[in-house]
Amino acid sequence: MEWIIRKIHEGLLIRTYLQREHGFSRRMIKSIKFNGGNILVNGTNQNVRYELKEGDKLVVEFPQEKIGAYMEPEDTPLSIVYEDDAVLVLNKAAGMLSIPSLQQPTGTVANALLGHYKNHDVTNTVHIVTRLDRDTSGLMLVAKNSYSHSRLSAFQKDGKVKRQYQAVIEGIPSDKKGVINAPIERKEGSIIERTVREDGKQAITHYEIDKEFDHYSLVRIQLETGRTHQIRVHFSYVGHPLVGDTLYGGDDKWIGRQALHCYALSFKHPITNEDIHFQQELPQDLKQLL
Repeated sequence: MEWIIRKIHEGLLIRTYLQREHGFSRRMIKSIKFNGGNILVNGTNQNVRYELKEGDKLVVEFPQEKIGAYMEPEDTPLSIVYEDDAVLVLNKAAGMLSIPSLQQPTGTVANALLGHYKNHDVTNTVHIVTRLDRDTSGLMLVAKNSYSHSRLSAFQKDGKVKRQYQAVIEGIPSDKKGVINAPIERKEGSIIERTVREDGKQAITHYEIDKEFDHYSLVRIQLETGRTHQIRVHFSYVGHPLVGDTLYGGDDKWIGRQALHCYALSFKHPITNEDIHFQQELPQDLKQLL
């Protein structure tokens, strides 16, 4: 990344300029300094205490990213909705893990992304910003480099990365619109299952019924927090588990996975600061369920 310093920024330390004007974290600057990156002013290496002058050309060269030894690129097709040098948005199919695990080291979104990067001469590792459960479909946000990931993670904490979901739940809630505010923690004795517990982490889910059927409801959901399995746990807790979600009490008579889809994604772009919004229609299996 490079910039020509304007008069308004004259006298700022490089460190201050990068943090204040371009959202560099202290951790990111430290990584550049000590992991093989460079900070150049007019072609000469400088430390972060250098005072910038009008007309200076500031260049930041990031360290080469390391790809985990267990991460193998795979030539697996992905449904890519949008891509530029900083971010990638994809529409994940149900049944695909986001990242490898000991039980399943291959066949994941991360493996497919590495394959995509390899085919397009992108040497960075995978930075998934908004992860989805294996059987949840829909939009996922990926940062294409460590700087974008750092920025998007900060935006996420500030509520500037938002996801909206559609789900089919069992029963018809008495309140057509509401908020589920119940803390979530790992269920004792399980490495996968979560549960509502008083000593858990705060979890808040907003919902609105979109359509009612005889014994089911189609709901739109907005997360205020992002706990593991939050939507699934919350709707099970209030007596309306997701259709197909057998882990949390749902019936899989009509569909073999939880009926959950991330249909909308919005975020502030890490480079341009532009507000970007995407929508994706329901996949075929959920259309068939309805």
